[in-house]
Amino acid sequence: MHPIILRLGPLTIYSFGLMMALAFLAAAYLLGKELERKGYDSEIASSLVLWAAVGGLGGARLWLVVADWQRFLADPWGALFSGAGFVWYGGLLGGAVAVGWAAKHYYNLDFLRIADSVAPGLALAHGIGRIGCQLAGDGDWGSVTTLPWGMAYENAIIGWDYPPGVVVHPTPIYETVIYFVIAGLLWSWRTREQPEGTTFARYLILSAIARFLVEFVRINQALWLDLTAAQWTSVVLALVGVGILFSIRRTATEVVAATSQNR
Repeated sequence: MHPIILRLGPLTIYSFGLMMALAFLAAAYLLGKELERKGYDSEIASSLVLWAAVGGLGGARLWLVVADWQRFLADPWGALFSGAGFVWYGGLLGGAVAVGWAAKHYYNLDFLRIADSVAPGLALAHGIGRIGCQLAGDGDWGSVTTLPWGMAYENAIIGWDYPPGVVVHPTPIYETVIYFVIAGLLWSWRTREQPEGTTFARYLILSAIARFLVEFVRINQALWLDLTAAQWTSVVLALVGVGILFSIRRTATEVVAATSQNR
């Protein structure tokens, strides 16, 4: 593992921070391209990504505090400001709230319309972020395995307490590959004739399925019915995505029916 990329005197460049920065830049680039395609000023992308960064980082950290309250009570400063422990679903919720609010109040953009534009970049950013998890070794690895691609995280920033010779599933790599594929699919589907909200709904469903499956080889503790908190959250997000699809398609069908009756 390589938690530190470079040291230049007092300046230290951490791999996780570098990947996070690259993730936001990549998301801003794709968002700018999509907004431009839809006839908006591409410069809006930089502002929205900044809102996403603030809301996402805050949401990720607050989610961790709620999920691990005892750790927060034991070390509030460390829980809030350590370099590890960001929770993706908290970041997704916090970022969505921040971007939705900014899009509505500053640019008068519909939430689902902007969410569609954000979705491919969001999946790409997630994949890049997992590269940072892999390089830093922040505890996102999986269970012990005998598969030939198993890895040891001996220099991880979160304590690696396995004996020499033990390897685990490199789940950050699994997620990176999966989210890159999802980003590619969403990017290729975005130009199809479809109701607003479709791309975002697909993102929710695909990313939720991906996380649900990866959790089976991660080390997170089961919460209920042998499923982890992340898996239950995945179920909720997948249902939200399905609900959005049904809602927008029902609305589209009603509009078509009303149009036919008025002819």
